[in-house]
Amino acid sequence: MRIIGPEAERNYFESQLIILDTLEQVLNSQPKDTSRLDEAIYVKLLLPEICKFLNQSTDTPNTLVLQLKNLSSKVLFALSLNNFGAVFNRISAKLTSLSSASDDPDLSDLELIQHINVDVLRLIKLFNDINSKFKFLKNKHVITLAYNLEKAIWMWMDNYPEEFTELQKKPNDELQDCCDKLFDQFNQCMENSKKKAAIWPLQMMLLVLCPKILEEINNADNGAPCSAQHLKKKHFIDEVKKAISPHHAGSKLTEGAAVTCVRLCKASTYISINDRLNVLFSLVQSVINDLKQLLFNPPPNTKPFSRGQSIVDLDLYNDCFVSCFRITPHNNDVLKVCLHPNSPPIYHFVLVNALHRIITQPRLPWWPNITIIYGKAAELRNMFTDTLNKVTQGMAAPQHLNQWCFPAICKSLMG
Repeated sequence: MRIIGPEAERNYFESQLIILDTLEQVLNSQPKDTSRLDEAIYVKLLLPEICKFLNQSTDTPNTLVLQLKNLSSKVLFALSLNNFGAVFNRISAKLTSLSSASDDPDLSDLELIQHINVDVLRLIKLFNDINSKFKFLKNKHVITLAYNLEKAIWMWMDNYPEEFTELQKKPNDELQDCCDKLFDQFNQCMENSKKKAAIWPLQMMLLVLCPKILEEINNADNGAPCSAQHLKKKHFIDEVKKAISPHHAGSKLTEGAAVTCVRLCKASTYISINDRLNVLFSLVQSVINDLKQLLFNPPPNTKPFSRGQSIVDLDLYNDCFVSCFRITPHNNDVLKVCLHPNSPPIYHFVLVNALHRIITQPRLPWWPNITIIYGKAAELRNMFTDTLNKVTQGMAAPQHLNQWCFPAICKSLMG
């Protein structure tokens, strides 16, 4: 369909948003027991259309396109809650296609993995299916698969945090077996530093789901034996620690190590602070100082840490700030850096976004409250005023200034 003119384009996108919003509401109110006929209809009619929305290009910034993709993700999540089999079969079929001799360039169905609703049983089912087909996949598909699998793990942790907490207390042997095999299979695909940097975050998350293995690796650092089966995993942990250290800053693996360590720190916040003996906290303490130095205390006269071609990863910084706040809420060294008037504007922007997340994200019972930051309200006011003055005077301001964050923070911190 040809859409001519900006007005027609906006009307088209807005109509699609209305349809998707209605679909999400209908799916969320749907009874959990659906017939096979209903499922067949969803597969035939709905899934292909949702995939089209999810696969729209965002190379050119367009707020409506981003809204469309985000809402499509919510629709797919709602659809997969009660009709998981339909979505899973589509993903499984794509894995089969990619593992065949044919050269299929379309990876869009792999990206469904990051949007679906998975509990621990569904996660195991997904891992088992990938394990059974992994050796037939081509290397060029591995990074896309790793990215989407990691997203799926976070989707599970965000929507079923109680399952993750229980897993840390009572390890799931079936899940551990799946993760163990996946780790080893991905480990065989890292022939260069670029692939390592892309796959390391997933490998860390796979180990996070294996408390027994992590415990063995951690104990090995204190002189205990490490089984031959897990030596490669211990080497992986050691390599990440080495790459994040100041002596190796700037190496090809530093970027991957930074992302991996932020994921580790973030994962540890999903464990109750009353369970401080958990091995994740020990691992976090071994990397968190080097991580904070890399991201929030770069050498004088150098730019903040960036990924790729000087691109500052705001999500990485936000995750790191929020994780540090939740791990050690009364240690405000990162907060001081972000509040300092002479810090690069990117740190001010990270602070605003991170505080907004702390205020608005549904809290786990042990997460510290924003009230800890109340004592910094005056400094925050000064930072906001300074930023406003720079904007009104046409001076340099945070490039991605996101003003929707300010009202929530002002309301909470400034009374």
